Amino acid sequence: MSARDKGRADPLLERRARLLGPAYRLFYSRPLHIVKGEGTRLYDADGVEYLDAYNNVACVGHCHPRVVEALTRQAATLNTHTRYLGTGILDYAEQLLATFPPPLDQVMLTCSGSEANDLACRLACAATGASGFIVTGAAYHGVTATVAALSPSLGPGVALSRCARTVPAPSARWQASAEVGERFGASVREAIAALAADGIRPAALLVDTLFASDGLRPDPPGFLGPAVAAIRDAGGLFIADEVQAGFGRTGSEMWGFARHGLIPDLVTLGKPMGNGHPIAGVVGRSSVLAALAERTRYFNTFGGNPVSCAVGAAVLDVIRDEGLLANVLAVGASLAAGLRTLQARHQAIVDVRAAGLFAAVEIGAAPAGPSASERARGLVDALRDRRVLVGLSGPDDDVLKIRPPLVFTSADADILLSALDEALIEVA
Repeated sequence: MSARDKGRADPLLERRARLLGPAYRLFYSRPLHIVKGEGTRLYDADGVEYLDAYNNVACVGHCHPRVVEALTRQAATLNTHTRYLGTGILDYAEQLLATFPPPLDQVMLTCSGSEANDLACRLACAATGASGFIVTGAAYHGVTATVAALSPSLGPGVALSRCARTVPAPSARWQASAEVGERFGASVREAIAALAADGIRPAALLVDTLFASDGLRPDPPGFLGPAVAAIRDAGGLFIADEVQAGFGRTGSEMWGFARHGLIPDLVTLGKPMGNGHPIAGVVGRSSVLAALAERTRYFNTFGGNPVSCAVGAAVLDVIRDEGLLANVLAVGASLAAGLRTLQARHQAIVDVRAAGLFAAVEIGAAPAGPSASERARGLVDALRDRRVLVGLSGPDDDVLKIRPPLVFTSADADILLSALDEALIEVA
């Protein structure tokens, strides 16, 4: 760290710790002070430019002009709650639901993905009369008390719910493709039996449809079928967590669950819905949503407010008008090919997994040297020093998580690949 960096960072770190407390975490061994974003770029307090290959929340790019304009126009007109009649929320609901298959015909709006997953769990329990949930071993579904207890990735400090059982994430790497679905389905049936042994009926199988927190497990397409059949045979629902997988992330479809030829009972959405603005929601079958309404009302003061709905509509317009699904397919294919070329050249890369503009680079341990997770953290920092930002994933934090805005270009991918090549040489 330069003297200038140290002089600026230390007071800011002290102030942050003093005001926000110790639970917050920062990226990178040398944290970044970001002050501006534009497209696929972030800028620090010194004006240094970084390529953002991590932030899916700003799905159509940081500070997209159409999104900013929609936000400011509506904010200057009206912002209030959903207990008044208004057309904005209805227009947006129609626009959003049009991207889903017909059985998914209603939406309930929230302010965050955590709230959306929490609400989906309530809906599943109301519809089934059951209380059990099945999640994967490194799942992350949010920070409310309910979904934190269904998020093993938060670590042993957050106890798993007594009504939850975990299953191993599917892996095409260790199994023949034809076996992945059957083995994952069998693990779900075993979890259902484990719940039953404790007198608990399953309400839902809740999975991120790309298994992002488990290190990204997208292949083979269709493998989720047996697991979904197992939960439905047991009277439970299938909840597709699309916070990371949705809004065109795979390029081939708008939603990750479509990769498996399935229609969920409930779909949860997070802040990519508003390009970072706090809007999220649950899309579901009307029969499932009706079960909760029979018992209680639903009210979320600013879930679905006019400003949020204007922003959400602008995001959908940008995805359509700028042809972002096609961009994701083309750039994602180029990025994945480049990563596999690096894998052939660098022993540190154990595996490359990709779907659209979501890629995972699994890192192995060095012979008689750093562990896989230490090596992966070193690569993240080495990329940061080359002004390219990525993250970590997987149960052991040994997977580079590459998940850029959907406006990522081929030139951006080339910058990333060149920086990663250099970083691999340095860390090796």
